[in-house]
Amino acid sequence: MKDNPIGSIRFSALLVGALVLGAALAQSPGYPARTIRLVAGTAPGGITDYLARMSAEGLAAQLGAQVVVENKAGATGNLAIEHVAKSAPDGYTLLLVAGGNVVISPFLYGSLPFDPLRDIVPVFNIAHAPQLLVVPGTLPVSDLREFIALAKANPGKMNYASAGPGSTTHLAADHFARLAGVQLVHVPYKGTGPALADLVSGRVQMLSVGLSPVQAHLKSGALKALAAASKTRLAALPQVPTSAEAGLPGYEMTTWFGIFAPKGTSPAIVRLVNSKMQAVIDDSKARQRLLESGIVPIGGSVEAFAELVRSDTRAWERVVRASGVKLD
Repeated sequence: MKDNPIGSIRFSALLVGALVLGAALAQSPGYPARTIRLVAGTAPGGITDYLARMSAEGLAAQLGAQVVVENKAGATGNLAIEHVAKSAPDGYTLLLVAGGNVVISPFLYGSLPFDPLRDIVPVFNIAHAPQLLVVPGTLPVSDLREFIALAKANPGKMNYASAGPGSTTHLAADHFARLAGVQLVHVPYKGTGPALADLVSGRVQMLSVGLSPVQAHLKSGALKALAAASKTRLAALPQVPTSAEAGLPGYEMTTWFGIFAPKGTSPAIVRLVNSKMQAVIDDSKARQRLLESGIVPIGGSVEAFAELVRSDTRAWERVVRASGVKLD
């Protein structure tokens, strides 16, 4: 009987894969054997912190080990990324950040003490939160087309708020203004909270933001959402049209939130955390809580998340270059 070269190749590939996996497992016997730190690239409060605490609680239950959240805010997430990038790649220091901290920051700063595409490795894509275009409840517009018309009739006289220069709220609104062909004045704040206060009072006329921080204001009528910058309507706000439905096709701005590990972390540990986090967000109660807050659970393989990071890096590079924003 003739030899089957294809079968031999497949067997060899399987053997190599088994050896690699065995070597990875040998690097981390008994993991986890102590407390895991989950570093959140933000101050307490907000979506990143909420997801970090939900993930820590779920991972602790899945892994049978303590998982603690360590908030390390500052420099649009750069401090947290640098800290984790320089930590031991042993699986006991993980990072949870918004995607913008990874795929936007490299184009905002002239130099960084780390390379987010090389010094940290993707582990798990937890969820994404589409941006909403939100205006004061008292603004005399009922939909996005009317807002754009009002802005065009008052060039340079209407403002938009942001959580700070270079933030996702800033770049998303800047991108909206260019797509819509309107001249809006950027008013940066030190965080979403102060920006919301002035939006509710009518001092500024627009904010691009996720649902969670504005949910109560939308219910009270203090604010109104004109469009969701996503492909589909939000389950929590089915009455709010997508930007395409509202008259501005092509405007899609969604922030994802993911877990990363230091470069060199064992692939076995990366895949273990990925699988356990998948179980966390697959829990029906957890998914419902996320959806009710305008946060869409994602999940998926390590490879799919890595490809998302690469593709989003290319997409946001174009957005940042067009905006001309620099934070040197």
